[in-house]
Amino acid sequence: MYDELTTVDIQKMQEELDHRIRELRPQLIKEVQTARAFGDLSENYEYKCAKQAKNRNESRIRYLERMIRTAKIIKVESAADTVGLFDKVTIYHEALQKEMDLRIVTTLRQNALKGLISKESPVGQALLGHKTGDRIEITVNPQTQYTVIIRAIEKGSDDATLEIRGY
Repeated sequence: MYDELTTVDIQKMQEELDHRIRELRPQLIKEVQTARAFGDLSENYEYKCAKQAKNRNESRIRYLERMIRTAKIIKVESAADTVGLFDKVTIYHEALQKEMDLRIVTTLRQNALKGLISKESPVGQALLGHKTGDRIEITVNPQTQYTVIIRAIEKGSDDATLEIRGY
């Protein structure tokens, strides 16, 4: 399975990867060597922490390389009156009787606490392609469904201000 990402997603991952390889990796290797010089490794907490930080960095490097290598590049296109990728959508949740503002983004930039919803999530999938005024049934799982009404759509673009997430 490929992750569907935009060219901006790939660019942001490449920038992070370059930083981790060129700047962070040499710094962390030096910290491990310095901590190793403190002596007995079995009781050397500084060495253990430096080694863990180095390993986390190497893990993130492998993750970013795999994501870039296996990504499927998508274009951000949608009709002027329908919900598309990077659009801000105001929905009305009927059961909660509450309005919510969401932005549909790629999986790499999702953050539900900030209202950034993945296009692959049940909500994102249900909203894509619909118009203002549409009443949509969102199925989270066979036991959980709810209905929302699209109140407004504000067209968005793929900008670099949205951060990519960790893991």
